[in-house]
Amino acid sequence: MKTYISVALALFLITTQGEAQVNFSEDIAPIIYKNCSSCHRPGEIGPMSLTNYEQVKNWANTIKYVTSIKYMPPWQANPEYQNYLSENYLTEEEIAKISEWVDNDTPRGDASLEPNFPNFPNESLLGEPDLILEMEQAHVHEGDERDSYYYFVLPTGLTEDKIIKAVEFRPGNTKIVHHALLFEDTEGLARESDADTPEYGFEGFGGFDTNSNDLSILDQKQYPGYVPGQKPIRYPLGIGQTLGAGADIVIQVHYAPSPVDETDQSKINLFFADADEDVDRLTKERIMLPFDLPGGFLSFIMFPNQEKSFHGVWNVNQDISLLGLSPHMHLLGTEWTVYLENTDGSITNLINIPEWDFNWQGNYFFQRFMVAKAGSKIHAIATYDNTSENPQNPSFPPQTVTWGERTQDEMYYLPIFFVDYKEGDEDIVFMDDVNTSTKNVLNNKVTSFIHPIFPNPVKETVNLSFNMGTGGACKISVQDLNGKEIKVLRNQEFFQMGGQQIQFDSRTFTAGLYLVVIEGEDFILTEKFIKS
Repeated sequence: MKTYISVALALFLITTQGEAQVNFSEDIAPIIYKNCSSCHRPGEIGPMSLTNYEQVKNWANTIKYVTSIKYMPPWQANPEYQNYLSENYLTEEEIAKISEWVDNDTPRGDASLEPNFPNFPNESLLGEPDLILEMEQAHVHEGDERDSYYYFVLPTGLTEDKIIKAVEFRPGNTKIVHHALLFEDTEGLARESDADTPEYGFEGFGGFDTNSNDLSILDQKQYPGYVPGQKPIRYPLGIGQTLGAGADIVIQVHYAPSPVDETDQSKINLFFADADEDVDRLTKERIMLPFDLPGGFLSFIMFPNQEKSFHGVWNVNQDISLLGLSPHMHLLGTEWTVYLENTDGSITNLINIPEWDFNWQGNYFFQRFMVAKAGSKIHAIATYDNTSENPQNPSFPPQTVTWGERTQDEMYYLPIFFVDYKEGDEDIVFMDDVNTSTKNVLNNKVTSFIHPIFPNPVKETVNLSFNMGTGGACKISVQDLNGKEIKVLRNQEFFQMGGQQIQFDSRTFTAGLYLVVIEGEDFILTEKFIKS
């Protein structure tokens, strides 16, 4: 009997030892540093810093709670409905690891296996911009513990049209700048509104009024906006967005509540297309409004103590390829569901936001083209709760609500970004599933490495995939075998921990053998490719 017990105990010990205990160094640090620390670090909008083991341990129970209910990270789109570029949510496995780690008294593990904390740049996340626009004056955000929404006009001074590859909003005061929306204004509408107020900028909520037409600014081009912790979108190869000569860029800034007066003087970095990039498709925009509802604009009305959904339809009249979308509503909003009804009757999911939160708006760009053929339909269903049971309702008791700019008004507003369809768009992927996990293990360490280039040899587009062991800025270039720099692809652009992918055009290269060189703070990666 003793022998039997000893053997059983030995088997039990072997089994339990084989299942490594979740620890901070190997399991939790990669999750926190990738998904949380961009906001939770000194000077940023997060209420506490999460930059090392002790800080994370001190907030462990709170982290367990807010991740278990999926309040943090603040990603609103349902990942089971559709996927997007720059997603920032935790998988069920990652949430379970955090919970297990906290329940087991937050063990650190081997500190030598911890990834370094990301080296976030103080300036641009995308590198050196081509044009910088800054607010002319500092704005004072009053310390009254209330949100505020202000518009500011930034003249571009451009004498010719430009093709935009990226627009990067840089908050002047990260403690109070919650998010920002950006528009092109070619008609001076915002200037007129600003001139009517004595202070720099003017207040607004979700839009701004003009003397002539309340919807005029909403008809203007919208650029990808700013949400804390998200890297700005860079348009894929061959695609861009125009910025007209003499245009203003108008920013709507949401300032978070503060107990003391704070000042902000934010700026915008603009990145233009390189002269040798053949940008043959320009991003267009179709904004779904109450005009797209069955009863037209006047049907957008909600009576007191009413929950109501509005189902708009855009009948697509030409072949297009969808890039992304940016749902918008106010405080009564509870849910967005948008899908594409294809010409054969099949359905393509576009976005579902099951629990709308006005405080966490964003742009959602697809990981691949969503092709919509002529004759297809885009359905957009928005749901609102105008009852006293809605804690976000700005009116108590509830009042009749229609379209408007004020806090107590509402909006049905859905910009959809697309380009004209081109044969082969169905096969174009902007990011694939290779190497996109939070942690890539090689010799028991999180490492930086580069994948073989595909295709190789190449004729036109080169696909480059690599992994970052620690978040940081990189220079990525193409060199010949003598070390001569042929082209700089990225100049000190920040890449987060995990899998990354970029594309570039090799058509201007002469036939021969080349090296892609990725230079990080503490590593250099190289990979050969043949230009045929």
